Amino acid sequence: MAKTADVIKMGKDVKMVDIRFIDMPGTWQHFTIPVRRLDEELFEEGIPFDGSSIRGFQEIHESDMLLMPDPDTAFIDPIADIPTLVITCDVYDPITLQPYERDPRYVARKAEAYLKQTGIADTVFFGPEAEFFIFDNVRYASSTNESYYHIDSDEGWWNSGRADRQNFGGQISPKRGYFPVPPTDTLQNVRSEIVMALEAAGIPMEIHHHEVATAGQTELGMRFDTLTRMADHLLVYKYIAKNVARKNGKTVTFMPKPLFGDNGSGMHVHSSLWKGDTNVF
Repeated sequence: MAKTADVIKMGKDVKMVDIRFIDMPGTWQHFTIPVRRLDEELFEEGIPFDGSSIRGFQEIHESDMLLMPDPDTAFIDPIADIPTLVITCDVYDPITLQPYERDPRYVARKAEAYLKQTGIADTVFFGPEAEFFIFDNVRYASSTNESYYHIDSDEGWWNSGRADRQNFGGQISPKRGYFPVPPTDTLQNVRSEIVMALEAAGIPMEIHHHEVATAGQTELGMRFDTLTRMADHLLVYKYIAKNVARKNGKTVTFMPKPLFGDNGSGMHVHSSLWKGDTNVF
């Protein structure tokens, strides 16, 4: 468990501190403060924010809320151009100083506490497999005179006859994307960059590979962890995957079914229950 003093020491290597929390739909929200504000007081007193502007939180007449940084979540952002320390926060009521009931991290912690209370198990581990697509281009519109979406990928089988740019062939047919080596797999290096960035952020990775679908379907395997920690890791996973792809001129989507006629993306979750050293499920 990280101590506040350890996190403050991490501040010596950065210029900014990114303060993050999760809204009800599961989106990571953030704002940034200069590193000179990283001190004991920040962790003891928290940071106020407007809860009425966050989906699913407060009404305008009760908008004041409080973020309490969790030192266990701190990591140096491997994506940011300006050296930045990232800290995820718990949401609190500033009047009662109690955890906010709609904070997803609080919900996860309550679930873990309830498991222990039942006596069924002491610990639950989760290992999600979050699949996604890495596309080269995405366009869409829904307006008065048109409604459409257009997705493109150099790997897409529909580009086999494309003549408006250099075409090396070798596109991936529907449901034939599982495990081919480069050059058929065009995203080896991008995936490796994502994995290295995740490892730099403190998330143990186990594998990466091309998934079944054409057009850059991808899976990166994280090592299992407890519920709240794994939920935090999954937010980092999505953040880093999207930003590394963007730096490479590509775009990531975790949509379940962006392509007709080919495999969609799922998130299988492996789980196990432990009581002491005994695996009970």
